[in-house]
Amino acid sequence: MADLFDALPPVEPSRVAMAEGAMLLRGFALPFEAELLPAIEAIAAAAPFRHLVTPGGHRMSVATTSCGATGWVTDRSGYRYDAFDPATGRRWPAMPASFADLAAQAAAAAGYPAFRPDACLINLYLPGARLSLHQDRNERDFAQPIVSVSLGLPAVFQFGGEQRGDPAQRFALRHGDVAVWGGAARLRFHGVLPLKDGDHPRLGGRRINLTFRKAR
Repeated sequence: MADLFDALPPVEPSRVAMAEGAMLLRGFALPFEAELLPAIEAIAAAAPFRHLVTPGGHRMSVATTSCGATGWVTDRSGYRYDAFDPATGRRWPAMPASFADLAAQAAAAAGYPAFRPDACLINLYLPGARLSLHQDRNERDFAQPIVSVSLGLPAVFQFGGEQRGDPAQRFALRHGDVAVWGGAARLRFHGVLPLKDGDHPRLGGRRINLTFRKAR
């Protein structure tokens, strides 16, 4: 019997500490899956995914949209939050209750019980898309954490230090994983390596990331 149990793969921890103030919650979003996926489709129908352009003129490989009281946008004039979708002139779609509940529960599980997001940036990755190392600095209150939900194809998340050149750890993200960072880790650089080809049973050849923020 000892040989049998020795041959079994190790049980993966459900929580992984990425740094002081930063936690990876394995599979935390899976109970919300049935509500999240149709809500994303409805949001994208009202505010379609688009490839934003950075102030430096770089077209982002990741397509984005937003929901909530405000949405994150970038163009030649800079990075900012705006209550109106510049592509449609209308307010962003309201944040679904399932989104807000997931964000609040994940934040509480990681040690941030008072988090109530007012913005959700939705990123769509196709194979080859990536997100370079960056900080989330457009929010008014850095005491509020960031909650990031991974859906669809697996990805490699880079989590660095407070300087762009600091060494970055790599964490495998799978469907349903949630990363939360705040406190001492709030302004750490982070990014996503180029997405590899694959076929997810629910999302096909796509990865969708929901990033919840308290922007105002």
